[in-house]
Amino acid sequence: MHYISKILIVLAVFAFAQNAIAQPPTRRDANNTEKKESAANVKLTERAKAQYPGIAVSEEVDWKRDIYRSINLSVEENATLYFPVEPMGENVNLFTLLFRLILSGDITAYKYNLDGYESFTEDNIMDPKTMLENYSIYYEEKDGELVVGNSDVPSAEILSYYVKENHYYDQRRGVYGKQITAICPVQHRAGELEVTKYPMFWVNYNDIKPYLAQNKIMSSSLNNVAQTSFDDFFAKGMYKGDIYKTVNARNLALSQYCKDSVEIKKEQEKIEQQLKDFETNLWNTKTVAEIRKDSVEAAMAAANDTVKSEKKENKVVRRTATASTTKKSEKSTIKKSNVSKPKTKSPARSSSGSAGATVSVRRTRR
Repeated sequence: MHYISKILIVLAVFAFAQNAIAQPPTRRDANNTEKKESAANVKLTERAKAQYPGIAVSEEVDWKRDIYRSINLSVEENATLYFPVEPMGENVNLFTLLFRLILSGDITAYKYNLDGYESFTEDNIMDPKTMLENYSIYYEEKDGELVVGNSDVPSAEILSYYVKENHYYDQRRGVYGKQITAICPVQHRAGELEVTKYPMFWVNYNDIKPYLAQNKIMSSSLNNVAQTSFDDFFAKGMYKGDIYKTVNARNLALSQYCKDSVEIKKEQEKIEQQLKDFETNLWNTKTVAEIRKDSVEAAMAAANDTVKSEKKENKVVRRTATASTTKKSEKSTIKKSNVSKPKTKSPARSSSGSAGATVSVRRTRR
């Protein structure tokens, strides 16, 4: 019995040692998986992705205009895309989320070409390793995977984004809408004389939409409880950005055909007003004849107002002229009355007091 108990103890120790040897790699793998999931903040299955379908704008829409905006993260409305610079628990900024998803292969990055337009084709895909080397991002390669520490992710240098807005109107469905179709993070690197901007890559918004919908961000600096998702932030237009380019026949950005910053500002305001005017006039239920009639009546009313104002101005001018003439005549009369009349000599009076003519008496000779 004593011998058997020793054998059982040896077997138990052996089994325990074997289990101890087998577990660490498994746990390490589990820990690595958890780190990957927490780094990207969410790991979605294809079924989960299907719950957040992207919006595909039909090519048969009646009207469409593509606008490119630059989102400056130093502006308060956009600051929520920048903070936290490094992950804080489950909270990550937009670039860290995109960066981790690209490294894990969950989304695809596309090259930023010289013309600035996005191209979501296979021949334009950017290799993650090439991206790391092109932008001098420190990485390690372990078991065929690219590993980048949180402190090496250049999220602090991503100070702006380019976004492409698609404004469209589908008459068949009676829908007017706006949606984001592409996003490009822009790296700002300080040089000796100035800061240089490096647009890094384009991502298709429909590819990242499921992940953006799962990540919460602070939506108000006044109420820290209020939260929204990255997807809602873009879908609701909560960001603030300046137009820097539109899709046009000449393929030019605003800076290429505007002389200076003043002209660029005027052009931006002009494009913004064109978008507002189109949406405002879109729901006008009047017929073309009614619109023309209103236009004619408005023009006639404006002309009548002009004539009336001119008449009023003429009356004022006449009154002023009459008043000045009256004042001049009054002054002239006053001056005339003040001039002394020449005195006339009174006729010689006789001693009796009555005026008489001189009588000559001729004596007759006798």
